[in-house]
Amino acid sequence: MVTTDPGYTDFVLARQGRLRRAAYLMCGDASLAEDLLQEALIALASRWESVEHPDAFVRRVIYRQRVSAWRRQRHEVVNGDVPERSVTDGAEERARDEEVHDALRALPPRQRAALVLRYFEDLTEAQTAEVMGVRIGTVKSLSHQAVARMREELQAGRAAQREKEGTR
Repeated sequence: MVTTDPGYTDFVLARQGRLRRAAYLMCGDASLAEDLLQEALIALASRWESVEHPDAFVRRVIYRQRVSAWRRQRHEVVNGDVPERSVTDGAEERARDEEVHDALRALPPRQRAALVLRYFEDLTEAQTAEVMGVRIGTVKSLSHQAVARMREELQAGRAAQREKEGTR
């Protein structure tokens, strides 16, 4: 049964922008992010009365749905369009940076999810581990590897840009 509790409606209205952004950063496709979020919110509505932490519940559903999709598909379809956002907490500018998006897309799925949850969603290591269903040490390891790989990607991109500008 779907809830009619006004608290659910308030939650959705207040959090959907930030959750949509997290879903987009995990999958790189605006329409897929909308679908992931919608499915997660439907799952939340059916369990609203028993869920203690709705943010964590929705993130976990989004993450698990995305992991299932990664396992079913062998390649990723990347869409360069960034969905409109209503949250202006500084993370929006970083998330829109095309260079960062390209480096984020180059990461393996678990590393990408760890970064999105830790740094774009600002979850603790423990919360990220809970959402991903792994141990805290795994989150630390995945985050460390992802940051190192993104740093390499960004430095390589900047070096290529400097080289391109130098040959003009």
